[in-house]
Amino acid sequence: MVPKPVIGLVGCMAENYKDKAFKRMQGIDVVVGTNNIGEIPYLLKEVFAHQLISSLAHQPFLAVSKKERDEVVYESMFRQEKDSSFVVISEGCDNFCSYCVVPYVRGRLRHRNYKNIIAEIEQNIKQGIERVTLLGQNVNAYQFKSVSQYQEIRILPPPLPSPHQGRAYRSRSIVNFMQLLKLVNDIDGLREFSFVTSHPKDASVELFEAMAKLDKLKKYLHLPFQSGSNRILELMKRGYTRERYLQLAGEYRKIVPQGELTTDIIVGFPSETEEDFKETLELVQKVRFNGAYIFKYSPRPHAKAGELPDDVPKIEKERRHRILLETQKKISKELKAKQ
Repeated sequence: MVPKPVIGLVGCMAENYKDKAFKRMQGIDVVVGTNNIGEIPYLLKEVFAHQLISSLAHQPFLAVSKKERDEVVYESMFRQEKDSSFVVISEGCDNFCSYCVVPYVRGRLRHRNYKNIIAEIEQNIKQGIERVTLLGQNVNAYQFKSVSQYQEIRILPPPLPSPHQGRAYRSRSIVNFMQLLKLVNDIDGLREFSFVTSHPKDASVELFEAMAKLDKLKKYLHLPFQSGSNRILELMKRGYTRERYLQLAGEYRKIVPQGELTTDIIVGFPSETEEDFKETLELVQKVRFNGAYIFKYSPRPHAKAGELPDDVPKIEKERRHRILLETQKKISKELKAKQ
């Protein structure tokens, strides 16, 4: 008997809707949350076993709400291409942007041990992988803190009793994002690597200088600005201003002159006026991104922006979306022609 295709919902939406997903999407077999993906092989076996007994009614399987992903699940052999793979360096997010559900469905920001990250990349290289992409919802906020304990050891006893004798000490070491990039760049056999997605509040001249200096690091930065209006940015709880973003973009262009810069934009956020939109359009025209992912706002369960009236008409969202798409398409074409 040939098994029937298995239909599954995996990731943020699965974590957000949980068992409600079965009612919204008839015929779905499995719903798997962001930290439960390691259970997929087991769930598939259960689905196939259930299919063999034709008399049984359709049985959906749910696996959600696990607080943390098992380290073994990070192994990119599950999602590698012929010569490239994704390597997760952090999970979750602490930013709580008002339109976003990531902190609610993926949890607070957690950083993987840099030693495990390096070991995974080295294992990938042994399998023929030459290019990797470092992944995180806020990848450039990476900062792994390790704390180790050790006992003070004396070869000879002190001449007088010491208050420090036999004391346990704690040693703390911190590896930040720029240091991690350097460690990855030094891995033998790696040809190229990149990272996504960055947050403007964690971007800096130091990051751009590292990008310019590290020879294996792809000169590509995805830096979402979302809106060119300070009023909308504040409602979005983005943690930076239009002026700060323009400063960052200018510094990046200066330090990494051959680098590509892409972004994310949301149009039609609650209360967005024509003037707000014009500020977004002007920023796009001023920065001249190599590419942009442009989205029409829609409310998300649990996201705080859902408490605001979704008061920008659909037809207006579509108009603003179309204008930005056409503008960005023209800019991308012009920049590509200069390469």
